[in-house]
Amino acid sequence: MTLSNDQRVALIQLLGARLSERQADRDHHAGTEAHHDPAPPDAVAWPETTEEVAAIMRVCNAHQIAVIPHGAGSSLEGNTSALRGGLCIDLSRMDRILDVRPDDLDCTVEAGVTREALNTHLRDTGLFFPIDPGANATLGGMAATRASGTNAVRYGTMRENVLNLTVVTPEGEIMRTARRARKSSAGYDLTHLFVGSEGTLGVITEVTLKLYGRPEAVRAAICTFPSPDAACQTAIAAIQVGLPLARVEYLDEGCIRAVNAFSHLNEVEADTLFIEFHGSEAGVKEQVDMFKDIAEMNGSANFRWAERAEERNSLWRARHSAYTATVNQRAGCRGWATDVCVPLSALPDCIDHAKGLLRDCPVPASIMGHVGDGNFHVVFSVDPAAKAELDIVAKINEAMVAKSLSCDGTCTGEHGVGTGKRKYMQDEHGPALTLMHRIKGALDPVGIMNPDKVLPPLKKAAA
Repeated sequence: MTLSNDQRVALIQLLGARLSERQADRDHHAGTEAHHDPAPPDAVAWPETTEEVAAIMRVCNAHQIAVIPHGAGSSLEGNTSALRGGLCIDLSRMDRILDVRPDDLDCTVEAGVTREALNTHLRDTGLFFPIDPGANATLGGMAATRASGTNAVRYGTMRENVLNLTVVTPEGEIMRTARRARKSSAGYDLTHLFVGSEGTLGVITEVTLKLYGRPEAVRAAICTFPSPDAACQTAIAAIQVGLPLARVEYLDEGCIRAVNAFSHLNEVEADTLFIEFHGSEAGVKEQVDMFKDIAEMNGSANFRWAERAEERNSLWRARHSAYTATVNQRAGCRGWATDVCVPLSALPDCIDHAKGLLRDCPVPASIMGHVGDGNFHVVFSVDPAAKAELDIVAKINEAMVAKSLSCDGTCTGEHGVGTGKRKYMQDEHGPALTLMHRIKGALDPVGIMNPDKVLPPLKKAAA
């Protein structure tokens, strides 16, 4: 669809120059962050307050205009593509940190605040927000996609760290989903209904988050292993004996090779764990010694510990460059990133299965994972114009998801469903998918919120 004159006039009256139909602005919001085909909206709006978002939603609801909430645009499964055109609501100008409450260890921010901006603001308080998906995503977008990242093994995901939300409904009603209490038994858990909803139920405009004290001591390390199984078993054993790992990341040998080339490093090209511990000086030293013993029992070698902040940051820059490093192995190509998550005991077998699928893959590919919580990714460097290789990668993706579901895992641990993983929702959720459709229909009866995302059409029962 394209905007009619009446729709355009109504939106211009609200926003003036903060409504754009310029092709460049539309293309910038077309959901082209990965391999998915671009799907630009008909127009882009930049509201600056929750009340403006509510007014926009009332217009869109009355005119049945599709609405696509947008943060930093770093999602990977076509989550923000405008498949039916409509209006993209870019929340990046809603970037105020509204309140920081050190005594309560929480804060409230507008949806357009990025995680790096929040941690910069918190620097002098002794607090930090630990969820780190790699990209400098907006906190509203992170809540909408239920993001996690390298610190999730200790601090959890966005699901565990969002206390309440301010949400604008499709009809333009402003509501808070909860109070700031750390627990409540009062009513339905609306906060966690919207966390992970990917903009299909409403627009998140404010987020209240848990904060944490900065640890007294931090130590990071890198170590190699003779096989993926040895690396995974080390991480699992460390968790089982109660070591409070802050981060434990796995990169396969192909990923290390790509990172070496991209970042001009000289790491040993082998299955590798990146580890980090937080705590007191004495506690961290004890954890380090215990982890090293466990790792050596699994054949680990090439230990290198980093205590100074610059050394640690260098290690984690290598980890966070893994996606870009893999994609840049071929000029002019784009990334296809997929992720699954399984119970810890199934992780070694699932990574081994994925490595088997990659043996005959015609494009560069790397495996990396948050092995402390059973989540791992495969990143491919693909030529969007080469249908044959896209078909091969799609089949590998399907086989990975099938393996994960067979282990009682999920089709996505943190990327979200978007358009890319919709077709697996029936197999993963079964009859519960019908209930999800009922919730969607109740909260968005006109069907304007980020249409054609997350929920696939229900399969008709056989006659």
